[in-house]
Amino acid sequence: MPKKLNTYRRLFAYLRPYRSQLIIAYGGMIAAVVFQLAIPQLIKTAIDDALAQGALRGLLWSSGLIVGAATLRALATFCRLYYAEWLTHRVSYDLKNDFYNAVQFLPFAFHDQAHTGDLMSRATSDIGETERFVGIGGVDLLSTMILLVGVIGSIFVESGEHVQLAWLSMIPLVVLTGVAVRFGYNARTLFKMMQEQLGTISKIMQESLTGIQLVKAFAREEHEFNKFEKENQEWFRRRVNLISTWANNWPFMTFLVSVSIFLLLWVGGPLAMDGGITVGSLFAMISYVLLLNGPVQRVGFLANLAASAGSAASRVFEIMDTPHDIQEVAQPQAMERANGRIEFKNVSFGYSADRQILHDLTFEVEPGQTIALIGPTGSGKSSVTNLIPRFYDPSAGQVLLDGVDIRELGVADLRQQIAMVLQDSFLFSDSIAENIAYGRVSASFEQIQEAAKAARAHDFILRFPDGYQTMVGERGVTLSGGQKQRVAIARALLADPRILILDDSTSSVDTETEFLIQQALETLMEGRTTFVIAQRLLTLKSADHILVLDHGRIVERGTHDELLANHGLYREIYDLQLKDQEELSTIH
Repeated sequence: MPKKLNTYRRLFAYLRPYRSQLIIAYGGMIAAVVFQLAIPQLIKTAIDDALAQGALRGLLWSSGLIVGAATLRALATFCRLYYAEWLTHRVSYDLKNDFYNAVQFLPFAFHDQAHTGDLMSRATSDIGETERFVGIGGVDLLSTMILLVGVIGSIFVESGEHVQLAWLSMIPLVVLTGVAVRFGYNARTLFKMMQEQLGTISKIMQESLTGIQLVKAFAREEHEFNKFEKENQEWFRRRVNLISTWANNWPFMTFLVSVSIFLLLWVGGPLAMDGGITVGSLFAMISYVLLLNGPVQRVGFLANLAASAGSAASRVFEIMDTPHDIQEVAQPQAMERANGRIEFKNVSFGYSADRQILHDLTFEVEPGQTIALIGPTGSGKSSVTNLIPRFYDPSAGQVLLDGVDIRELGVADLRQQIAMVLQDSFLFSDSIAENIAYGRVSASFEQIQEAAKAARAHDFILRFPDGYQTMVGERGVTLSGGQKQRVAIARALLADPRILILDDSTSSVDTETEFLIQQALETLMEGRTTFVIAQRLLTLKSADHILVLDHGRIVERGTHDELLANHGLYREIYDLQLKDQEELSTIH
């Protein structure tokens, strides 16, 4: 329970910066309830003191007061609704910003385990649950509670010495409250089930549309439709269950209000005729019961909204509170422009304590050198390059940049020295120019073009009708694999880093294109420390040093010719994978 209370306390803390809007919203709510409770009293006065006495002037005066109270209530209700909704969406705005910011800065280790769909659900559905409660839901819940207390008190006051009349009218209202709470709980559960099924439908649709080429290649359109239709049918069934629950409960709740009025008239009518209570008091009691009709029916919804908001908020805060594995020192060393000397000292690393990937790696790379990493799948090549920008920290040993342990540098300063071209090049749904300039947003159009020319991307970009303003589509689907890779290389080159990491960056291009890119890179990598993970012979031949990894250890190191002469693992890889490339290049 304390943890739950802390969640609510933290959630409502988002309202703290907006005290003015909060005061207006809750002040308007209280004023609206007061005027709502006053109107039956004004009607009572009009009946007992004006109609019963035949006083036209008093009747007109009472009518004016009723209109005035109704007008003030309308103004107060406007303040309540407008500012409660404003607070709802402002809290949502702030919470989404905090959540998204937290996700952006969480380390790679977190994203290795997290599911994108789950994060999207927390960012949309869970925040949606919390925003409705913190804003309009909280105001409505408090308004209902105040109105409920006010109405019950007013009914007992109006009953006077005939308190049994008030107790009698409460019986259906107590049942109504119980039914409303149960209905709210059931409806909430059914609605949640329906939303979960909607998420399943969305997942199927996303997978099918993302893999539409594969679907069509295997003529599986009918299979995909049947799969979607099955889940869609389940969603419809759950929706009908919700409708049935609504239809079964709502008329009964309305009937209970009518029963309460019936009891008031059945018992209170004779009392009014005998003079035990006034007609105005009886009418006021009936009016108060009618006032409770809507709010009491909402009690179940609001109570369960509060409960689900607490659960949803805890899921959101769970991500925001995830500890960062990559911690910065209190006063990091400044490094405006690195020389580019990289040193690994007895580095070991594992993604978990029982899953060691790298074992006691030691090597040095001088500024401007090109280091090629090669080895079987799973040998740890990408893990080596992931340690340089501190995507992960080693479990033992040190990684140094210009003689400084990279853990002593600010993460942002460190990563500004580095540019990467990943094996699976990702492009945003934006123009080609914007994608190239992603790592250097201040770049001019001429600089973007120069980077594209160096990456041998300029010519194919100009062949598009919109040139550099061509939208690449979701994940760059409008470009071929080789085109995406060259745009990614241009993006890295434009960032002008001191350290360049190419993770199998020429794997998606043909031999001719690779040769053109390699020519450009030879010039542009001059004076820049470069790590290359490649399976292409041309890349390996031009490297200053080659590190051969196997099971997370450096088993060989040297140049291409030196390693061939060793007749070790590199020679095996060469004979199996690279010799054909050399023979092909000889033919050409």
